[in-house]
Amino acid sequence: MYKLLIIFILLLTACTPSFDTHPYDVDYKGEKDINAHHIAEIERLCAQKDTLRIAVMSDTHGWYSDTRDIINDINHQPAIDFVIHGGDLTDTGTHKEFEWVRDLLGKLNKPYVAIIGNHDFLGTGDQSYTTIFGRTDFCFIANRIKFVCLNTNATEYDYLAAVPNFDFMETAVTADSASFDRTIVVMHARPYSDQFNNNVAKAFQRYLHLFPGIMFCISAHDHSIQADNLYGDGLMFYGIDCAEHRNYHIFTITKEGYSYEVVHV
Repeated sequence: MYKLLIIFILLLTACTPSFDTHPYDVDYKGEKDINAHHIAEIERLCAQKDTLRIAVMSDTHGWYSDTRDIINDINHQPAIDFVIHGGDLTDTGTHKEFEWVRDLLGKLNKPYVAIIGNHDFLGTGDQSYTTIFGRTDFCFIANRIKFVCLNTNATEYDYLAAVPNFDFMETAVTADSASFDRTIVVMHARPYSDQFNNNVAKAFQRYLHLFPGIMFCISAHDHSIQADNLYGDGLMFYGIDCAEHRNYHIFTITKEGYSYEVVHV
């Protein structure tokens, strides 16, 4: 009888399913609110610099080995001050993907910020993003340059939300005005792309030119290297390629202006 009881318990244990985290669970352990923490470090490190060097990568999706190689290359460039990820951190917005990309980006030996891409909205991805990285619209200032990072993924809201958020942009134009005199705007989807609310593309242009000393814009999403005078008004939009193509940009900004290069890994 005792042996039968043991066999019964073993069979019951073997048949009991093991439960893992739900693919779209948003209860995360480990580092959270990453952008705010790293912005504080960026602003501290860059406050007195005459020259800024910024690495920009994007659209990592599920290309983890390619992303790892890009990160390793950035880590071997000591002159880079900080890193911007242009969105589509994940491919399907799952819990595990956000953990994986957080762990990968955590291997950077420089502070970084990440903006939200359209793939990061899938499932409960937008909630995961805000838990791990923070607000979807945010700004920071590095050596008197304001970086305005915007959520421009309008189709993920079926055009029912204020995306891009003009109220946020209008506030950002004047907030901390004594601390900056130049501006760089960063977004995932540029105007006239499939994700942007192109009904307001011309209004967006007007808002961009409200920013003091607007220098250029950075976008991603299209999985290609781009450099376009998009509106024909002299304001350049630089498109960042996807990780699968194994390259990233470095922007060098001085008091006299800026230059950029594409680094192939």
